[in-house]
Amino acid sequence: MLYRTLGRTGIKVSPYALGTLMFATVIGNPDPDDSVKVIHKALDAGINVVDTADAYGDSEEIVGRALKGRRDSVVLATKVGLPRLNALPRTPGAAGPIDPNRRGASRRWIMTAVEDSLRRLQTDHIDLYQIQRPDPDTDIEETLSALSDLIRSGKVRAIGSSTMPASDIVQAQWVAERRGLERFHTEQPPYSILNRGIESEVLPAAQRYGMGTLVWGPLGQGMLTGRVRRGAQNDLRRARFSKHLTDERRIGVVEQLIPLADEAGIPLTHLAMAFTIAHPGVTSAILGPRTMEHLDNLLAGVDVTLTDEILDRIDEIVAPGTDVTRLDQAYLPPALSNPNLRRRPLDERGAI
Repeated sequence: MLYRTLGRTGIKVSPYALGTLMFATVIGNPDPDDSVKVIHKALDAGINVVDTADAYGDSEEIVGRALKGRRDSVVLATKVGLPRLNALPRTPGAAGPIDPNRRGASRRWIMTAVEDSLRRLQTDHIDLYQIQRPDPDTDIEETLSALSDLIRSGKVRAIGSSTMPASDIVQAQWVAERRGLERFHTEQPPYSILNRGIESEVLPAAQRYGMGTLVWGPLGQGMLTGRVRRGAQNDLRRARFSKHLTDERRIGVVEQLIPLADEAGIPLTHLAMAFTIAHPGVTSAILGPRTMEHLDNLLAGVDVTLTDEILDRIDEIVAPGTDVTRLDQAYLPPALSNPNLRRRPLDERGAI
């Protein structure tokens, strides 16, 4: 397997990275021993990046078990910012709400969360520590200051962001330079044939600042496996939770991609993966297998290279820089999620 440099960190990483959300027993593989075997198979195949998050339930514990004796050969990445799937502490004395201070990108939470992740991962350092979602309630200087202290303490080697809009990427770089803080070395955005929006601004911004990119969702959250077809029963486990898995516009694109993959003589999954890592702004694409069968299917396509003709045909189906539909899991800036931020008071909306 060829290796690429992760931005300007000097760290060499495989074009495929192993994502571990589906190893969380609460939503993915219920057998931790099987998940450990999947991780070992990925490492044996040459994948050297393992990406997890404290929000992924017991995924970090399973990763920690799997990396015993192999830690030094792995680029270990984890994330902070979202509440854990199966361990949501409640506010002391309260009956229902999740403690609001056990999430986000404040110094208070980052310093606590990193110690918890180190313990669960059974390691003394994290190679890449990422903010899982932008936190509009926390000044980016506060976040970068905390992350800079973690790098200086040796607990973290590099830092990254995830799903950041291009404007926030630029702001974070400016703040880091002006305040003498560590800057984000990587970005982890969603990217697939179905969601190409980051090609317009996010990837160019990351390239401009020498950031590595670990893109997630290269299989379109399961739609680019070929298991979602028009008029057929949808057997994906997440279909009842995610609207985009039943969206007719996305299904229509899939129906156009399947014959293209057949024409190229490769499975749709291999077409999808090869597409993501062909972009010069993409360092690695994160696989999200749940079982050994899923991993084996994806590893069978590591030698696939798409020709300009195939890439041109994909451009005709989904225009560069566009999303077929917005992802449910993607970050929605406050100005889009809160109508009051894009509407003047009623008595000020008119021209007179």
